[in-house]
Amino acid sequence: MKSWNNRAARTVRGAALVLLGSTVLTGCFDGSSSSSGASQPELDANLFPANGKLEATIRRTEGGVPHIKADNLKSAAFGHGYAQAQDNVCLLAEAIVKARSERARYFGPGPGDINVINDFSFKAQKILSGAETEFPALSDESRALIEGFSAGYNKYVSETDPADLPAECRNQPWVKEISPVDLLAHYRIVGQYASGALFATGALFVAVPPGEEANPVPVIGATDDEPDAFVRQIALNARANAGEIEDFQDTGLASNAWGVGRDMTENGKGALLANPHFPYTGHRRLYQVQMTVPGYLNAMGAGLLGTAVPLINFNENLGWSHTVTTSRRFTLYELTLKEGDDLVYIKDGKEKPITSETFQIEVFDGSPTPVVLEKTFYYSEYGPMVSASALTNGGLPAWGNEGKAYTYRDANASTMKLMDTWLQMSRASTLSEFQDVFRNCGSTLWTNSTYADDQGNAFYIDSSSVPNLSDATLAVVQFKRQASPAYNQLFEAGLTLLDGDTSRDDWVEGECAGLVPYEDKPKLLRSDWVQNSNDSYWSTNPDQFLTGYSPMFGPEESPLGPRTRLGISMLKNPMSPGTVSPTAPLPAGQDGKFGALDLINVIYNNRAWYADQFLPELRDRCAAIGSAPVNLPEGGSRTVDQACNVLQSWDGLYNVDSVGAHVYRVFIANYRQSFGSDLTVAFDPEDPVGTPSTPSAANAGTANDVMLQALAVGLNALDQVNIAYDVPLGTVQYYQPSGGALPGLAGGSLSGGMPTDLGASFPWHGGDGSVDGAFNAIGVVSDSFFEDTRFPRVAPGTIDGTAGLSATSGEGWRMARGTSWHFGLEFTDNGPEAYGLVSYSQSTDFESAFFNDQSLRYSEKNFRPFIFREGDIDANLLPQGEVTISN
Repeated sequence: MKSWNNRAARTVRGAALVLLGSTVLTGCFDGSSSSSGASQPELDANLFPANGKLEATIRRTEGGVPHIKADNLKSAAFGHGYAQAQDNVCLLAEAIVKARSERARYFGPGPGDINVINDFSFKAQKILSGAETEFPALSDESRALIEGFSAGYNKYVSETDPADLPAECRNQPWVKEISPVDLLAHYRIVGQYASGALFATGALFVAVPPGEEANPVPVIGATDDEPDAFVRQIALNARANAGEIEDFQDTGLASNAWGVGRDMTENGKGALLANPHFPYTGHRRLYQVQMTVPGYLNAMGAGLLGTAVPLINFNENLGWSHTVTTSRRFTLYELTLKEGDDLVYIKDGKEKPITSETFQIEVFDGSPTPVVLEKTFYYSEYGPMVSASALTNGGLPAWGNEGKAYTYRDANASTMKLMDTWLQMSRASTLSEFQDVFRNCGSTLWTNSTYADDQGNAFYIDSSSVPNLSDATLAVVQFKRQASPAYNQLFEAGLTLLDGDTSRDDWVEGECAGLVPYEDKPKLLRSDWVQNSNDSYWSTNPDQFLTGYSPMFGPEESPLGPRTRLGISMLKNPMSPGTVSPTAPLPAGQDGKFGALDLINVIYNNRAWYADQFLPELRDRCAAIGSAPVNLPEGGSRTVDQACNVLQSWDGLYNVDSVGAHVYRVFIANYRQSFGSDLTVAFDPEDPVGTPSTPSAANAGTANDVMLQALAVGLNALDQVNIAYDVPLGTVQYYQPSGGALPGLAGGSLSGGMPTDLGASFPWHGGDGSVDGAFNAIGVVSDSFFEDTRFPRVAPGTIDGTAGLSATSGEGWRMARGTSWHFGLEFTDNGPEAYGLVSYSQSTDFESAFFNDQSLRYSEKNFRPFIFREGDIDANLLPQGEVTISN
């Protein structure tokens, strides 16, 4: 059996690391910057050690969860950075390579030259240089967290032999000590996931004035006979990438969150359901940790890799979760150029310059000397210039055409307050203190916050960064949407196009530097419940619709997604198992009141909205058609009776032992394409949960029945890859970790080394949130790389109209996103009580005991209690599970 700390227990440079009792580990790098030097003795002792020595105790409990305890915040972050590096050093190292615009330097140009395009774009967005500028102005709290985490990461890296690192980064020169500025640069990447990142794949790269080529220029290392073709192809790839984005608000992330108030809980205190649906790979993995500084901070939660404080948390008095919002995090500006000068625009009748800056990057091509490329980028007062023509595939003119050019302003360009926001949330002890974080212009970047506390409050706020536009600007936007279908199409795609020739459309700076202030954000306080599953704030609780807010926060009176409809249905009917699943657990148990166990089981009940809505009707039509053939839309016919027999006995759930769930999936994946034409009851804002609904009765039960045709098409897909109809879902739907390969040319090709499956696969419960309408949302990922990284993964080719069914015979659905860090929480007289898991486990190191231990538990619905109190931590330590580290 592996020791929990097998990786850390290997021989390290200069010393053998033995993790027994409270052994003190010694390193040489403290991660401090010049800004914390002479003033250190005067700083708050809660934040910094008076003597400059960092020391933290790391105690590991079941699942490998580190409980970090220290006398000051910087030391606690030091322990956190060390623990994260033990479990995820390769991912953290690659994140810093990305933030420093060095992927091409270490990994080569990448498939489609994406590393070159990203590296230049991140430089143009001032990811690293902006961090260098902002770091000296950080609060002491932010500096303590960032410096401490960097020092902990560096300690682990400096002590660990490169040959003992995981396979994905073993003996690699890019695994090295980092600066606090590097970590802040990573946070700038995180902040722009839902904004600037959309332009970093090509739209910035090809934004050049007329007469200038978008190609970079080789300045060192390229041979005379090849550079033209090489650099021209980079620009062509960048233009193609920019045009691939169809929805500029789709982050690929989802979540469910409920705040349950005193009226709906077992003990009259608050309760919380937290159910992020995040990628199982890459930098957006969530990592569980408890951080304790006695008398100052005691928070349990999970954060994205590299964040020095957890993000989805609870403490003794309150807790919250996040869901990605429908809000808009940037605005696009149309500039009117000066006649005859494409580098000057006119605003309020005055000339404004378009400035430029030239950057260089290194590109590894396998030779001893890297190629050095150089490229110039352009800026308006709002931010970088972009090629709107490339973004919209010609829907907007190219730079100079019609006298126009385009630029954007990003609400999350700065992340100076990122650490402050989550630290203050974690330290809050009352609702008012929690709200004060946002009254003071705190932001959770691109998420809502759903909250519950020990006083029985349930609170929701769209706490994201949203541009503060004037009433005049919003009126013009609304007028253009009504007057111009083309403008409205852009808006519906997530592009808010404003006029750059008038200061009317500038953001209202106000108290929050151009962002919407607290008093104008959608929010709701209830004593029964609030919820969000990524739909508009409008439907937080249909008993009290939220209306009258800026359209930059999202639509009102708009159709809801299936997870929202199911979630609200369970909250409003807490003692109903649904229409088709009489054996499903009741959402609130037998008493109709929610507790922590009820809430974790709400996630695990594996109900799906579309099964509740359409399965009874499909069964009736199956009975009517019997063994007669159904006409296929593309010609030919087939019978559906064998599958119908399976569906008649399906339990309507997406459990691993549910027989028929996958058959229904391929049906609904096709039938949902006909919702607009076949459903006869349109969406009604007075009944947002119940509508739209009701399939048309036309041709019902005949060979031309639209529902039966959708089933027939889906069955053909199952037959194509030899998937039987009458098998349990867990035999065809599973989680299989993969990897083990170096990125890029370090691994031997542009795409990297050859990844392999790592360890066991696990039957996986849940369903696709969009296709199945499952609350416990999971899904297939077909990308060949870990999310946000250049690490290769085993990725399936998939069949259209199947929610990701593998095109390989017998392979089924290979799940790689969805329910991740998740829990049910209630507040009791003895403090918080919570149950949950990190579904993909804590570590990405295949040799770690924490690589897939929680994955097995998730597969078996064997959630664990979250250990929070001091005595419980000590009583549940893993063998050799405590270590004290210092600098």
